[in-house]
Amino acid sequence: MQRALAACVAALAFVTGPMALAQDALLHCGRLIAIPGEPARAEVTVVVRDGRIERVADGFIDPADDDAEVIDLSDRTVLPGLIDCHTHITGQYSRDVRLRSVTETDADATINGVIYAHRTLMAGFTTIRNVGSSGDAAFALRDAIAQGKIPGPRILVAGESITPTGGHSDGTLGYREDLFAMPGSMQGVADGAAGARAAVRAQVKRGADVIKLTATGGVLSNTAAGVEKQFFDDELAAIVETGHLLGRKVAAHAHGSTGINAALRAGVDSIEHGTYLDDESVRLFNETGAYLVPTVHAGKFVEYKAREDDYFPPPVRHKAAMVGPQIQAALAKAFKGGVRIAFGTDVGVGEHGTNAEEFGYMHEAGLPMEACLIAATINAADLCDLSDEIGTIERGKAADIIAVAGDPLSAPDPLLDVKFVMKGGRVFKSE
Repeated sequence: MQRALAACVAALAFVTGPMALAQDALLHCGRLIAIPGEPARAEVTVVVRDGRIERVADGFIDPADDDAEVIDLSDRTVLPGLIDCHTHITGQYSRDVRLRSVTETDADATINGVIYAHRTLMAGFTTIRNVGSSGDAAFALRDAIAQGKIPGPRILVAGESITPTGGHSDGTLGYREDLFAMPGSMQGVADGAAGARAAVRAQVKRGADVIKLTATGGVLSNTAAGVEKQFFDDELAAIVETGHLLGRKVAAHAHGSTGINAALRAGVDSIEHGTYLDDESVRLFNETGAYLVPTVHAGKFVEYKAREDDYFPPPVRHKAAMVGPQIQAALAKAFKGGVRIAFGTDVGVGEHGTNAEEFGYMHEAGLPMEACLIAATINAADLCDLSDEIGTIERGKAADIIAVAGDPLSAPDPLLDVKFVMKGGRVFKSE
């Protein structure tokens, strides 16, 4: 299987094109948002050497004074590479997803992942968290990108989501029992505190960078079990404690308030979705410092698709119509309550490469564009435990830099059409 995955990765390199070479460069920036939340600067040079930011200097450095290549971004707004804290990079939802789940292989997921990773990078997202996927594809993709074999964003991988038997991420839901072996800890299925600890340890053994758990039911699982709490408190505590013991942050999928609040009390680092958060949720967010990763993008997708006949199985259609329209309002409530927000889309539900549409949804919910950019850079880097590496354009950090036409602090539209992408000092897109 590993040889097959390696062959898939090599083949897909031809699809995405040759890898750009890292280069020493002088980026002449017409306008620079080096640290979102601080004032933008005009006519600035970002000096990049060996894939990192050497310094940020006022004015346009004359190439005669430095042998690095000049990249002219004097008519652009330059900002840090964007970060999406909630993706599923090796798949994408479709009407026939249930059939594909029993006909496609890990090799198919790897091929799809290479294509989707390239689209994501071209959209200006230089780092993502992949919070839930089956098999080895996401791990192989992460490693191939890190080794420079193929283009794509830096990826933090969760492996399988931790779920109770019959819970939201139990991949055998709705299928004949003889099609699958009984899932266990390697597949993320856990019952009881001991089982929860074993499932977390299994994902870390597989190479997980972050732990994902399903604190409540979910929309796209083929069951009418609702979207409230589905783990007992001792199970939640065991997952979080074990994840933290092993140096991993813990992300909790949660729609219903009972599950949101129980997960926050257990000490999770982020709540993904947060659809029915209430006043107690806001209090707990602020008390614990956990982030909300809103994923309005996915809520809009399922809301629209619920209107199409036969797109979803009946239990899914009912939940999609109920949950989808609520997520944006939950984000508005959280932001007004002072909850820390980290950018996340749940693409893989919606289409890969459209991640930046989330900015428009966030802005509609009442967040100023400055807050949206902070969520997708500084806050997201903090949630990913990568603040020393990414999230701002400062001396010593990775040269993950993008540029857009227009002013992304005034409106989200410029972020929908990223003109320039550099990751780790390599230019992958320049228009």
